[in-house]
Amino acid sequence: MSEQELGKKWDRCLADGAIKLGTGLGLGVVLSVLFFKRHTWPISVSAGAGLGMAYANCQNDLRSHFMQHRREKEQ
Repeated sequence: MSEQELGKKWDRCLADGAIKLGTGLGLGVVLSVLFFKRHTWPISVSAGAGLGMAYANCQNDLRSHFMQHRREKEQ
């Protein structure tokens, strides 16, 4: 894998993480204000879920090259 390709994947991971974290925080704030009497736990839970989804996407994206390379060797 070239350094440019790896750099692009990291850029996508960071952008995806920022988007999902921001969306999770926004959703948590709305849920906290509307339904949970301004408790902070909905904000933490939704932000954590967003970061978890971003981490899983990044992990799959970074592993995809190695999984394709392994399949080519097996054939």
